[in-house]
Amino acid sequence: MQDEKKKVLLSIRDEKQYFPVKKSSFREKQKYVKANDGISLDIYEGETLGLVGESGCGKSTFGRTILQLYPQTDGEILYEQDGEMVSLKDQPPEKMRELRRQLQLIFQDPYSSLNPRMTAGQIIGEGLTAHGVYKKGDPALREYVLDVMKKCGLDSYMFSRYPHQFSGGQRQRIGIARSLALKPRFVVCDEAVSALDVSIQSQILNLLSDLKEQEHLTYLFITHDLSVVKYISDRIGVMYLGNLVELAPTEELFERTLHPYTRALLSAIPTTEADADKRERILLEGDIPSPVNPPSGCKFHTRCYQCREKCKQEVPVFEDKGKGHWVACHYPMEE
Repeated sequence: MQDEKKKVLLSIRDEKQYFPVKKSSFREKQKYVKANDGISLDIYEGETLGLVGESGCGKSTFGRTILQLYPQTDGEILYEQDGEMVSLKDQPPEKMRELRRQLQLIFQDPYSSLNPRMTAGQIIGEGLTAHGVYKKGDPALREYVLDVMKKCGLDSYMFSRYPHQFSGGQRQRIGIARSLALKPRFVVCDEAVSALDVSIQSQILNLLSDLKEQEHLTYLFITHDLSVVKYISDRIGVMYLGNLVELAPTEELFERTLHPYTRALLSAIPTTEADADKRERILLEGDIPSPVNPPSGCKFHTRCYQCREKCKQEVPVFEDKGKGHWVACHYPMEE
């Protein structure tokens, strides 16, 4: 799964994140929601890795577990620092606090993720004072925050305004500025544009792309919108019920889709009428199975239109099919 030509920034190996389910009685056996159930991949320095899938498949949990906002249940998350791969699991609080400057998060909801009692300047500068980069009241802090605001498309007069005085797009820019003020290396964009109007989405996506080049950032871009992820990502990973089912460079994924679930997702992207006539619309029947009691074998077999007996019994191996194209399917859909 590793490309020798590229520098690995994060290496995730068999990452699992289980959440206990409340028991109805003392005698009942403890059950768990298997939000992430054995995910392995490398994230390369300077790339944007898109992560897509239906709601509830574990995308946001995966992003937050990488940042250690949730301590992982099992597996290994390694982060490259000064030429060495450092495990983020069980780091002492002071070491993890130091690493947090380099690992940041842009939240999904620009309305609830900003403190309504703080001005835009205070929100963006909060991380800088918390990490001791500047002291509160330092004139240099104001100058630096204004510079970050300018890079994120925010005018200087907005410095003293409160969140309720901004539009959704402006609030998301404040959230982006807050995350980038600490000069991180890796940023998890958790549905960073899904709460915005389509016209504003393109502005934020262009901003993220520009900032990536200027600040040499690496993104994990989480979304459920394949048309958005196609625009911004270098590689795309597809998740289903806590597992990666396909991972490939963006062009390769769209040109040579191997997993039936990915093909069904791609068929749902809105297109012009002329294109729609050429493309088969694939409808998935049934609901997503419970992450507490997932199906045996391939988790997708209960909804798969290509399901065979082997799919019900054996778990497919996540393997390389060439050109960096990984898939977990017993019968991949070769053209």
